[in-house]
Amino acid sequence: MTRSARPARPARGRPAERTAKRAPKRPGGARPATAPQDFTVPEPRVPALPAVGAFEELTGLPAALLKALAAQGVTAPFPIQAATLPNSLAGRDLLGRGRTGSGKTLAFGLALLARTAGRRAEPGAPLGLVLVPTRELAQQVTDALTPYATAVNLRLATVVGGLSITKQATALRRGAEVLVATPGRLQDLVERGDCRLGEVAITVLDEADQMADMGFLPQVTALLKQVDPDGQRMLFSATLDRNIDRLVRGFLSDPVVHSVDPSAGAVTTMEHHVLHVADETDKKAVTVRIAARDGRVILFLDTKRSVDRLVKRLLASGVRAAGLHGGRSQPQRNRTLDQFKNGQVSALVATNVAARGIHVDDLDLVVNVDPPTDHKDYLHRGGRTARAGESGSVVTLVLPDQKREMTRLMSDAGISPRTVAVRSSDEELARLTGAREPSGVAVTVEAPPAPQPPAAKSRPKRRRPRGGGGRADVVGEGTGGRPGGGRGDGGRGDGGRAEAGGRRRGAADTGRPGRKQGGGSADSGRAGTGRSARGGAGRGDTGRTGDTRRTGDTGRAGDGARQKHGRGADRPQGGPRGGTRGGRAATR
Repeated sequence: MTRSARPARPARGRPAERTAKRAPKRPGGARPATAPQDFTVPEPRVPALPAVGAFEELTGLPAALLKALAAQGVTAPFPIQAATLPNSLAGRDLLGRGRTGSGKTLAFGLALLARTAGRRAEPGAPLGLVLVPTRELAQQVTDALTPYATAVNLRLATVVGGLSITKQATALRRGAEVLVATPGRLQDLVERGDCRLGEVAITVLDEADQMADMGFLPQVTALLKQVDPDGQRMLFSATLDRNIDRLVRGFLSDPVVHSVDPSAGAVTTMEHHVLHVADETDKKAVTVRIAARDGRVILFLDTKRSVDRLVKRLLASGVRAAGLHGGRSQPQRNRTLDQFKNGQVSALVATNVAARGIHVDDLDLVVNVDPPTDHKDYLHRGGRTARAGESGSVVTLVLPDQKREMTRLMSDAGISPRTVAVRSSDEELARLTGAREPSGVAVTVEAPPAPQPPAAKSRPKRRRPRGGGGRADVVGEGTGGRPGGGRGDGGRGDGGRAEAGGRRRGAADTGRPGRKQGGGSADSGRAGTGRSARGGAGRGDTGRTGDTRRTGDTGRAGDGARQKHGRGADRPQGGPRGGTRGGRAATR
């Protein structure tokens, strides 16, 4: 096609027109998320099995898992478990949606473990795979499934970024039936040849929509192409929208769809409050007073730097706070979470890294210091509270220029919050959040002690048989000597190491028999007037320190000395050093 034949390009719109077509920017340059697009639910060709009312009604659930459920205090299934388990245990592909804290982990975990029980994985070839978007969620899934996997004798392995890939490769080589992984690290292990996915018969994608939002879709797609093409696949999330439509069409075969909550994922036991603050200064004061409440709280901010600054401010004000964000190593993040769970830290300041996959018992307040940009982020931030039927509150601090955007976000999430304007000293703030004035006395949060490396094992001393074959066979005469069969007649005291006992292989009349007769420990051992010599009869008469250094009456070598020619005083004429090899024992 010639240049003249090409169709003319459409004229560019005026700047004002382009601005009108674009969504308005929020402060800081980020645009608000567009309205959620509902997921197009595929119609199953085979009807789904009905829900059950109790775990005992499930066909295919081993008795060991039922016993483990009772031991963990899980007596009745949550709605998403009751709806999905009959079909997942039957091997059907699943598309499940349930609000955060609704029991999705056991919904797919019990089916995965039940259908894998009784099989044994080869090194580097797991049989079941759970893909999750974050390290924290991977750890939560592993912790939740471990007691049930142990009940059916299955091995779990977790591979995530931020930890030693060598140790993770070693764990895979030892063998694991179920693998919990983040897409990036698993792809690294596959490329290194440490993991093979061809034996994976059951694949689970937990929080599938977030993996798509975070850009993991190419990696997830590549991994799904390597698992058993005839295997079972299950997708679970608190929100399912058009972002995962490609995964459903490409990898799920006639899936059963279960949605126990709307796409917004709102929790009925959760209260939502939007607090309008006048400016940044008052926002900081409100934040500090809420963090100083009597009880734990998670405060969400947009950036790592903001998290670190707020943690310093809170510690200086007397609030025991710690930060959690992607700039911390995984061991640091794990320690911070442990401190928050055990009460050592009362205010956890975090970015969205903590928005999914963190479960803390009895957490009743979440604060969005910086409002989220996406309605799904809002839902998952708030999902850290009001879990498993408990109640909780989500509070969002909104500046004047954020009001319009926050209204749209709440509409997208399907939530009607309670809105009130507050100042840091208002009683209403204290009533809603438990805010109070901090002590003002700076505090520090000590990091848990690092685990000490195991002490090097010392070589155990060789025990010698007691009695005639020992160092001596009579009780020592000196002070502190050991009884018969010990080191010698007089122990280390006046009587030296041995009076008549042999030392090691050669011995005198009462020592251990050697190949040749002659070299035993000396008459006076170490405690004499000179340094013990190892002469013909052993260490010599003159002891440790004497007239001559290292040589006694017989020297270090004599008739039964250990050295070839010894170091004794009685060196044979014409030889370099008198005696034959013997020293501590008779010549061999």
